[in-house]
Amino acid sequence: MLNLQRLTIFVAVVEAGSFTAAATALGQTKAAVSFNIKQLEAELGVSLLARSTRRLSLTDVGERFFLRCQRLLEEAENLLDNVQQDHGGLSGVLRITSTSEYGAKVVVPALAAFSRLHPQLRIQHVSSSYHADLIAERFDVAIRLGQLADSSLRAAPIDSFAIYPVASPVYLAEHPIANLAQLAHASWLAHSRLSSPLSWQVVTPEQQAVLFKVENPPAIVADSAGALLAFATQGSGVALLPEWLVRSSLKLGELMALLPDHQFPRQSIYALYPNTRHVPEKVRVFIDFLREWVDAGK
Repeated sequence: MLNLQRLTIFVAVVEAGSFTAAATALGQTKAAVSFNIKQLEAELGVSLLARSTRRLSLTDVGERFFLRCQRLLEEAENLLDNVQQDHGGLSGVLRITSTSEYGAKVVVPALAAFSRLHPQLRIQHVSSSYHADLIAERFDVAIRLGQLADSSLRAAPIDSFAIYPVASPVYLAEHPIANLAQLAHASWLAHSRLSSPLSWQVVTPEQQAVLFKVENPPAIVADSAGALLAFATQGSGVALLPEWLVRSSLKLGELMALLPDHQFPRQSIYALYPNTRHVPEKVRVFIDFLREWVDAGK
C-alpha cells in the first residue's frame, strides 16, 4: 500500500528542486526526506529521481509517477475538505505570506477574526518583503500588492489603493514643491524591490497622461515601505507610498501629500494561490472572507 506521506514528500522534492529545499518547506530534516524517497523507490522497485552533484531530475518513470501523485494528493485533499466541511468548520493548517506593513494593518486582523470563526484551523502567517515561492515553501495564499508579473499562479483581486508622493513639513520648508518639475528634482527615497522605482505614468489636472521621471539618483534606498515611511517622516526626502500606509501620518501632520491634483497609478491587491485543479476549501473561504473584510473597512 502506498504511503501518502511519502508521496507528499516526493512531490515536495520535485517541486522544490532539492532535498534540502523540500526539507525546509516540510519542516523535516534532509535525512528524513532522503530516507522516505529511498523507501518509496524500494517499494515501487524503480528509480524516480536521477541524482547528480549539480542537479536533481526525474527519470521517465518518475515524471509519469509525479503527475499521478499530484492528482492523487489533490483528490485526497478534496476528500478531506469535503469531510471536514460536512463535519462543520475548517481544520488543518492555513499558511499565508504577505508584506509586513499590509500584513500588520489588514491581513493579521482579518486572520484573527477568521481564526475565531474556525477554531480548528491553525494559522501560519509569514511577513516578508521577498516574494516567496508558494510551491516550494508550501504556502496556501500570498497577498501581493502592485502590478503582477506573469505567473503560473492563480490571482484573486482583493482591492486597489492610491499611492501618494509624501514628504515631511521639515523637508518641504527647505525644499518647497509646487509642480512636477520640482518634484522630479527632489531628494527621493526609493524601494529597492521595484523594477523602476523612479518612473511613473502620472495624470495631470488637465487629464493628460505624462511620463514622470525623477532626475537624480535616489538619496536613500530601502527594501520595505515601512522603512521608506520612517525616512520620509524624519525629513530625509520624498517617498511614493500607499494611501493606507500614510493615512495616519497625514492626519497627524507628520507628512504632507504633494501635488494632490495629480494622480499616480492606482495599485492592486491580489491573493495568489497555486494553480491546481482542486482549490482547497480553506483557501476559497479565506479569500472570500478577506475581500469582505477589506470592503467592510472602507
